[in-house]
Amino acid sequence: MAVGTQGESYANPHPPTPSPGSSRSDASGLEDLVRIAAKIREAVESVIEGKPMAVRLALTVLLAEGHLLIEDVPGVGKTMLAKALARSIRCSVRRVQFTPDLLPSDITGVSAYNQKLREFEFKPGPVFANILVGDEVNRASPKTQSALLECMEERQVTVDGTTYRLESPFMVIATQNPVEMEGTYPLPEAQRDRFTARISMGYPDPAAELEMLDTHGQSSPLDRLTPVADAADVRALVEVVRQVHVAPSVRQYAIDLITATRRHPDLRLGASPRATLQLVRAARAYAALDDRDYVVPDDLQALAVPVLAHRLLPTAEAQLERRLPEHVVTELVNRLPVPAPHR
Repeated sequence: MAVGTQGESYANPHPPTPSPGSSRSDASGLEDLVRIAAKIREAVESVIEGKPMAVRLALTVLLAEGHLLIEDVPGVGKTMLAKALARSIRCSVRRVQFTPDLLPSDITGVSAYNQKLREFEFKPGPVFANILVGDEVNRASPKTQSALLECMEERQVTVDGTTYRLESPFMVIATQNPVEMEGTYPLPEAQRDRFTARISMGYPDPAAELEMLDTHGQSSPLDRLTPVADAADVRALVEVVRQVHVAPSVRQYAIDLITATRRHPDLRLGASPRATLQLVRAARAYAALDDRDYVVPDDLQALAVPVLAHRLLPTAEAQLERRLPEHVVTELVNRLPVPAPHR
């Protein structure tokens, strides 16, 4: 248990009493989460060398019931990470290559007329999957990008006035190139705000790149990757994550951090209330992966940049000074006082 300087703790002082009919305790559920998550992480890292933090953040977003945006230059393994995470779980996976001519119905599905039945029937699109992998999402037009808004937030799709529920778990893993590159459209604010976290792969270090030449030289390691969990496992892990305790002082710390982004002079758009919810959800998953059933401020600090930075818009002056939202979030994390643990 994480303990403060004077025997204090962020853990729940009044843990819930397990119901008499419960088949297993919260402790055993957390143990299962750590064990299964370790298997998934090991499977993904067998394909993605030298990027343990990127893999952990991807797994954190999955367990937080969120969506992941992977942004970086071409060729650093963005799609490989998305495919590795999808293949490590035995569930339905669909992949969409976002192109300028892609239509919204190509993602959500379309109602087609069946001449035999003499009626319209719905043909589901690739969004009807547990994991949707979107390649280069910012190459599609804003109209097509908006097709993901409803399904990412509400886990449903509405076509021709009829609403269809999406199966749980549902996760969008999208890759994109920096907007400065040719042929890309910047994601609208509403779209970016629905992604729980944004990560960058970065170039591998020389040792990892040398190992990549051996493992990727003759065949792709994705061909040897076999599922180590299934959709039912993920649903069970999500339930465990929901039970992770967040102390009132830690919740207030999250709100203080979000509020500070809305008042910062270098930002013309701060973090939304949705960002607050997703930051706390991600912190719960991050703590569970550390085998803890409670969140500490360090969890929020570790996730602040990947969860918040992509939602913020800098002012024109900050852009001229090349002051990125990541710098602002880091400054706020270093400046805001950390809440004292309860006794």
